[in-house]
Amino acid sequence: MAIRPPMLQRGDTIGLVTPGSPLDANIINARVQYLRDMGFNIVFGRHVYSYEGIVAAPAQQRAEDVMNMFRDPSVKMILTTRGGTGVQTILPYLDFEVIKENPKIISGYSDITVLLNSLYLFSNLITFHSLMLIDFRLETPVYNFNQFFEATSTLTSPRIIQNPLNMPLKSLVPGNVTGPIVGGNMTSLVNTLGTPYEINTQGKILFLEETHSPSNTTFRYLTQLLMAGKFQDCLGIIMGECTNCLVSYGKTYENLINDLLVPIGKPLIVNLATGHGFYKAAIPIGANVNLNSTDNTLTVLETTVT
Repeated sequence: MAIRPPMLQRGDTIGLVTPGSPLDANIINARVQYLRDMGFNIVFGRHVYSYEGIVAAPAQQRAEDVMNMFRDPSVKMILTTRGGTGVQTILPYLDFEVIKENPKIISGYSDITVLLNSLYLFSNLITFHSLMLIDFRLETPVYNFNQFFEATSTLTSPRIIQNPLNMPLKSLVPGNVTGPIVGGNMTSLVNTLGTPYEINTQGKILFLEETHSPSNTTFRYLTQLLMAGKFQDCLGIIMGECTNCLVSYGKTYENLINDLLVPIGKPLIVNLATGHGFYKAAIPIGANVNLNSTDNTLTVLETTVT
């Protein structure tokens, strides 16, 4: 069983880090005020506001911000400001043993995917494919906050991950499997292939989502994951949305799933609200879940915090 971090409660301290691309200072300040209005205390990594072009700061400095948050006993949760790109460059500078000894909630999506899955892989820590700092604002759907706080601030077990009412899950291959869930943004996961931080799908349930990738690019990603054995190794497959993804060569995202993944024969559901979509389910990376693609249910079988 993976390590569960201590739960988040109002009045706790949240540590902010920018492990990938920079975020505008005005946006950071507005979102921080929203968190403070919710009753949380905020501490800042040294490079939260930094700007080095594509990334916020050199990799070692961004990694040190993350490590300092894990070492700081006053910090209950580590919240990433945004994803963007470059998160994988901090991985060689992380001390996974220190992280394992100081488990904390860490949340994000997009390029944060590589950090979440690496923390589970090397520190055996449950992490949360859920909200980032940019999501803490009035316009965020209540669904997203309910999902986030149910996963990080309650001992609810089992927890059924339900899509919004107007967005049903759909089964393409029926089945019923149970195992740890891994995955996230497709682009980010493909970028780990051939590195020490390559995602391990053996005996796992794999979920994927994507954004701003035309069908021909998504075809490349799915094919690369297939050739790397990631779909063959996994127990089941959950496909989230491909938001703002253009159709190319007359093939849609849905066509690609039917052409490439359905023939594998693994339990498969599609349309999970997560990642870059307007609605964001909270997916606990490393937690045991049941995927029942006969009944179209996804259930987290254990508490994800203590």
